[in-house]
Amino acid sequence: MLPTPSSQSPRFGFDVVVVGSGLAGLTIALHLAPTRRVALVSKQALNAGASDWAQGGIAAVLDAHDSVEHHVQDTLVAGAGLCDEAAVRFVVERGRASIEWLIERGVEFTRDAQGPAGLHLTREGGHSARRIAHAADATGHAVQLALEAQARAHPNITLFEYRMAIDLIVDRAAGEGTRCSGIYLLNLQTNEVEAFAASDVVLATGGLGQVYLHTSNPATATGDGIAIAWRAGCRVANLEFVQFHPTCLVHPQASAQLITEAMRGEGAHLVLPPQAGARAGVRFMPEHDERAELAPRDVVARAIDAEIKRHGLEYVHLDISHRPPEFVREHFPTLYARCLALGIDMTREPLPVAPAAHYACGGIHTDLNGRTDIHGLYAIGETACTGLHGANRLASNSLLECVVLGHAAATHILAQAQRPIPHVAAWDASRVKEADEDVALLFGRDELRRAMLHYVGIVRTSERLLRARRRIALLRDEIDAHYRRYQVSRAQLELRNLVEVASLIVESALQRHESRGLHYNRDFPEPMTPTRSTLLGPA
Repeated sequence: MLPTPSSQSPRFGFDVVVVGSGLAGLTIALHLAPTRRVALVSKQALNAGASDWAQGGIAAVLDAHDSVEHHVQDTLVAGAGLCDEAAVRFVVERGRASIEWLIERGVEFTRDAQGPAGLHLTREGGHSARRIAHAADATGHAVQLALEAQARAHPNITLFEYRMAIDLIVDRAAGEGTRCSGIYLLNLQTNEVEAFAASDVVLATGGLGQVYLHTSNPATATGDGIAIAWRAGCRVANLEFVQFHPTCLVHPQASAQLITEAMRGEGAHLVLPPQAGARAGVRFMPEHDERAELAPRDVVARAIDAEIKRHGLEYVHLDISHRPPEFVREHFPTLYARCLALGIDMTREPLPVAPAAHYACGGIHTDLNGRTDIHGLYAIGETACTGLHGANRLASNSLLECVVLGHAAATHILAQAQRPIPHVAAWDASRVKEADEDVALLFGRDELRRAMLHYVGIVRTSERLLRARRRIALLRDEIDAHYRRYQVSRAQLELRNLVEVASLIVESALQRHESRGLHYNRDFPEPMTPTRSTLLGPA
């Protein structure tokens, strides 16, 4: 540990600082720990990220009737022609080894004595075979539980919970080019800024769903890793491709509650709420697609989005109250209990729903070792963009990518000559003062998320994107002034990062003059040939 000056904030030194404690962060930390001293940083408790919430599973070729080639082709088709095939093959080929590593680490997947490798495999949308290893319907929690216990017990891993990343510490005068030498973190329990020096820094900070008003992501998903990497000089790729789930419960106490597609499969109708005036109660899906509520996820999401914009709504209604109450309770016991706890009896009344930002297919541009444009800085998991997902993620490939790239990045770090821990300056907050209140920040955050919902959501136009750009620019001026004047706080830092990420999404979308995968622009409704990835670099 580096010395701590009495008049300034604390400084720490580690071989590697891993920022993020989901599956990607835990994987790389455990691979590094046998020979490196690792600081594992979490914005909240270790299990507060999106990995713990993952319900589905991990895609891997385990069945003799399946093949790596089939998994590769399924991924390429889902990615709508924009996947990097080399990245796809790199990840898919390592699927079995990833599952075996997790099993060795104590992850209790659902078993089937007659199944491949003794596992029960499920099949999800877009997959041509059963290849999803899972732990009932709570795979993420099972994986997180097993790996977290080992991280907590490892003598070479030091946990730093309730710390939020502020900015990277970079040396731009280094002979080998820009190098990362550490990171500044805000201790959310003491409000003190801490300087962490490290030979290598890994960003595994997850997604950016909180940039939208409705999201399935946890409150921690504010695009922190992408924003701080961009400010430090890294490129970002394909940020216009944000995957939306069509039905997320709109409720102040359940902003991240997904409503399963199985409800529509069992006869639930999408109807307009009373706020739609004369069209209240109208079932609208048949007007958008002959398959009505059973249309694919992207079709349903676009239809809901269109009705919300047409009538100036916050949500539409998903109604299954016409089915017998006992049927609803039997088929959806967990969801029924959850809604009842929120004061909604789904056997008697509809659920308010809207499409929710679910997964970012783009992120910090990296190679297949997790390396970014800055020496000593790595990015893995949802915060990174390897080219695996292209324009649309195939189900259950995301957790697989976390394990594969976590291992690959650790392997690359361990193969390098170990450098001494650099010296970094402590944070100096003497030039700023404590803010009187953070109310303005909350208003700014709400304004940003609503602008992103209405202008940069599922269906876009060039005019809407330009409107978003103008509003984001005003918010950027305000948050930049606040950052220069006042002491840092979580509300301030999150809005700063959200504004940064929102701007990058808009600029990426404006550059794509076509509709492809998750990006649909009415002004450019057809896909282009050839197409290309969107790559942005700092000015």
